[in-house]
Amino acid sequence: MCEKGDSQFGKDDLQTTSNMNHVELRECRDLNTVPSCNTRLYRRRWLILLLFSSYSLCNAFQWIQYGIINNIFMKFYNVSSFAIDWLSMIYMLIYIPLIFPVTWLLERKGLRVIALFAASINCAGTWIKVASVQPDLFWVTMLGQFTCSFAQVFILGMPSQVASVWFGSDEVSTACAIGVFGNQLGVAIGFLLPPVLVPNVEDISELAQHIRVMFFITAGVASLLFLLVVFVFQEKPERPPSPAQVALREMPTGQNSYMASIARLFHNKPFILLLISYGLNVGCFYAVSTLLNRMIIEHYPGEEVNAGRIGLTLVIAGVVGSLICGIWLDKTKTYKQTTLSVYLLSFVGMVIYAFTLNLGHLWVVFLTSGVLGFFMTGYLPLGFEFAVELTYPESEGTSSGLLNCSAQMFGIAFTIIQGKILDHFSTLAGNIFLCVFLFIGSIMTAFIKSDLRRQKANQKSQTEVNADSSMHSQDGKSFSIYKSTVS
Repeated sequence: MCEKGDSQFGKDDLQTTSNMNHVELRECRDLNTVPSCNTRLYRRRWLILLLFSSYSLCNAFQWIQYGIINNIFMKFYNVSSFAIDWLSMIYMLIYIPLIFPVTWLLERKGLRVIALFAASINCAGTWIKVASVQPDLFWVTMLGQFTCSFAQVFILGMPSQVASVWFGSDEVSTACAIGVFGNQLGVAIGFLLPPVLVPNVEDISELAQHIRVMFFITAGVASLLFLLVVFVFQEKPERPPSPAQVALREMPTGQNSYMASIARLFHNKPFILLLISYGLNVGCFYAVSTLLNRMIIEHYPGEEVNAGRIGLTLVIAGVVGSLICGIWLDKTKTYKQTTLSVYLLSFVGMVIYAFTLNLGHLWVVFLTSGVLGFFMTGYLPLGFEFAVELTYPESEGTSSGLLNCSAQMFGIAFTIIQGKILDHFSTLAGNIFLCVFLFIGSIMTAFIKSDLRRQKANQKSQTEVNADSSMHSQDGKSFSIYKSTVS
């Protein structure tokens, strides 16, 4: 009896252990994690994403705050429209040489250091601009804008990095879209508020007061966000959120070196095609945004406020497009098909916008701008996430940084060339110029091979989970059979 009792106790204990393991594996599978159950999603991830989106918003607002009231700042500082255009283009120019050292710093020091640099430099730039509100201090406002453009280098390529480091594989595209949303919302507010805060008045002293109020508001918001980053922003979660992140943390350091990563990216043909096509699309968006005031005022004189509202429509529609595309990608994982479809519709939207701008009806411009923005701005997170898929396990910051570098280069070229076309020909000719390059980008996107490496890594881990779960389930059945036999 004693022997049988010991035997029964041992079998029950083993069966209990097996059942516990099976439950544990089932929980792992529900969380879409690896067999060792070493992943976890933290509620804090939403706070980190919100904070990142907020200081990205503050920086993006300043990119367009001069360009959307181009004629007013021309009058206040007594400079040419091309000089005011450079207050926007400086954002693009500074990004190009600095993205590589900043990406290297991200690889070495991580997200928190990058966030601190971004928030502090952006804050400094806003206060420099507060000191520039005099007609003879254009160089000071350019210095402040230069400082803010420097901060942008630490921001623009981070949405996919923040999403990958903090979010699970079934929500990473949505998180990336929300990260991009912050930047887009900043541009939208940059279109909306400056024409309201700085009306086109003739008295230079009154105009200076309006500009000063706008700059003080921006500086106050930037200072608050800097303090929040200092006390709230966290480097990364204690445990990784997805199997892909587990694999990256376990990867030997040498295999993930920065220069080796850059070399591998430039030998990745699908990524190179995406790099160029992304630059063409986003470069067109930069040109349209920078020159929007000039195009609207040419056909609708005195409509500075409505020019800002049209810009707002452009971006808000894009925000909706971004979020819808992010959710769609998380549900379907159809990266190539979605990216190509949105690109083609961006081209169609640009054609419609180009040929309806001069019809004399502002409501038509609002409508066509919304259609254009929905697809052209909605493309931004698609490009980021498609790049991460094509280049895994390379750093998300490196691939996103290169995409943005391409966008800045094309943005500068398109803005300057389209500006010259506007000066010497017409807005229609300038917009057709952009349509040609969007069509070329659509063709290039069609030739991108859909090699979804991150998805393959997550699926491999899921397969391992299912296999281990099946094995433990069979072990449980074996214990039950053994128990019956003994009894």
